[in-house]
Amino acid sequence: MSASRGWALILGVTGGSGAAIARAVAQDPGLDVYGVHRGNWTESARAVEQAVDGAGRRCEMLLADASNAQAAQSGAELVRERLGPASISLFVHAIANASVGRLTGEGDDRLYPRRLEKTFNAMAHSFVYWTQALLDQGLLAPQARLLGLSNPMDDAVVRGTAAIAASKAALGAYVRHLAHELGPRGICVNLLKFGAVTTRAVGRTFGADGMLRLQRAVEGAIPARRLCTADEVGQFVSVLAGPRGAWFNGATIDFTGGEFQGLMTALLEKGE
Repeated sequence: MSASRGWALILGVTGGSGAAIARAVAQDPGLDVYGVHRGNWTESARAVEQAVDGAGRRCEMLLADASNAQAAQSGAELVRERLGPASISLFVHAIANASVGRLTGEGDDRLYPRRLEKTFNAMAHSFVYWTQALLDQGLLAPQARLLGLSNPMDDAVVRGTAAIAASKAALGAYVRHLAHELGPRGICVNLLKFGAVTTRAVGRTFGADGMLRLQRAVEGAIPARRLCTADEVGQFVSVLAGPRGAWFNGATIDFTGGEFQGLMTALLEKGE
């Protein structure tokens, strides 16, 4: 096993983009992986461990809900006990736990306060909570990279996704402010915005029929006429985590493959 370049701490590591990022950064730039997940997908967790081990890197897992302030504090304390100070070279926030519904809906279709709070805690606030906890515990390595994940919904109106859109907009604001606050310490903070990827989280959010409709609409709008894959997201994060990504800071990186522009074009053509 070659010398490690540090650890990647990944929240939401067992599926979709989180799992793909774990596999990719273990290969390049060669990071060990400390993953946090809620235990819903034990087979997926084992698959990530096997992939990281196959790349010659260490992998540890923490079974916990990472989406609130207390979890961030206790989780960071456990990470310090296991890995020691200045051990985290890459922090990735890949938590997907959102509520859908309309702001003015009725019954199960309404975004009640608890649903809004759950979505904002999971999709936005927990990025700040974990950043604060990692700093308090002295866990961030010199020139560490912090990365939030987003999607084009913060610029769009899709029925039932108001909470997701608003929380992703908040996440973008947090990233910009944290980049300026942590920049003097040599720490970079960025937001990677990628388009529709077929994952379990998308299926839970939109249902099977909704996911199929979304896939067809996006495939027809993207210039490449296909969806982005989770592995492609992971491979790009490996670039951001390495020396070639050192000048990205405070950025919202468009990795949508032209999805939003293509959707607008498709709408205009349909109108004709």
